[in-house]
Amino acid sequence: MLRIGAGRKNRLIRARSGADAVILAGDVGGTKTHLALFEPERSRLRLASEEKFASADFDGLEAVVRRFLEREEARVSRACLGVAGPVRASRCRATNLPWEVDGAQLARALSLERVELLNDLEAAAYGILALPDDAFAVLNAGEPEARGAIAVIAAGTGLGEAALVWGGSRYVAVPSEGGHADFAPRHDLEAELFRHLASLHGHVSYERVLSGPGKTAVYRFLQSRAGAAEPAWVAEALGAQADPSPMISELGVSGRAPLCASALELFASIYGAEAGNLALKFLATGGVYVAGGVAPPILSVLERGGFMAAFTGKGRLSPLMQRIPVRVVLESRVALYGAARRAAGIA
Repeated sequence: MLRIGAGRKNRLIRARSGADAVILAGDVGGTKTHLALFEPERSRLRLASEEKFASADFDGLEAVVRRFLEREEARVSRACLGVAGPVRASRCRATNLPWEVDGAQLARALSLERVELLNDLEAAAYGILALPDDAFAVLNAGEPEARGAIAVIAAGTGLGEAALVWGGSRYVAVPSEGGHADFAPRHDLEAELFRHLASLHGHVSYERVLSGPGKTAVYRFLQSRAGAAEPAWVAEALGAQADPSPMISELGVSGRAPLCASALELFASIYGAEAGNLALKFLATGGVYVAGGVAPPILSVLERGGFMAAFTGKGRLSPLMQRIPVRVVLESRVALYGAARRAAGIA
């Protein structure tokens, strides 16, 4: 397995500018675009430079990549970019961005040999294979099956889902757009949530609940259901944020705002239920990995039991679910690593 090694920004590339060309990798999301340069070095990929950009500040991916590369002194030939949206023939219309990305067109514009596009969760799935054990928090140790299918679910700006299946000699990532599948309420409270969201959006997908904006929607739903105004200090804290989702997590995890805490508990339970659904669909006996930016800040909530109770609560198949390992991915660069592995030809 080709591992990922960290490196000091720019120093390695500049010292070896005449050596083999480096790899450009990217994780393109609705909120941020994270780009990095990797240098192949024997059996490793060394992270040499990285930068994050606010996606909304640019009118397309080409402009972001140009901005990044113009600051670097490196010869780039190959690139692989994970994009949040359905990718077909290395083309993608981003789900939560007004961008259309064409890998071949991007390669021509940037004078690169090749630019491959992957779904961002496809890239993350490949990245998981390169991470060390300390890059994960264990929710359920389970009994992993060698070469068993692996499911990946990630709530961030949206909800991504993918899988890894054994292809005979190595794992192959299978992308999906499962986050846009119909939200399925399990009890009366979730049915009320469904009706509330349906009144706002019409179609209610799991992404409407399991995402940063979804977490905010869950909080607003519980607030309206309680029929009481927010405490002034909570309203001020949330109102000061362009995106109140991180503050809801902070206030809920700390216990300072009971309604925020309740929102996180409901969110975690629905997250566990959908992670369990994904595990059933792929028979993920190799494990389920919870990636994305939403999970690490609320890890303590996920560890309380509501997530796993919902994950394993699958009726007659509950004993099977209890044996499936579940881990939270703590490494934010996982999709970058997967894209780099793909560009290097090892995934």
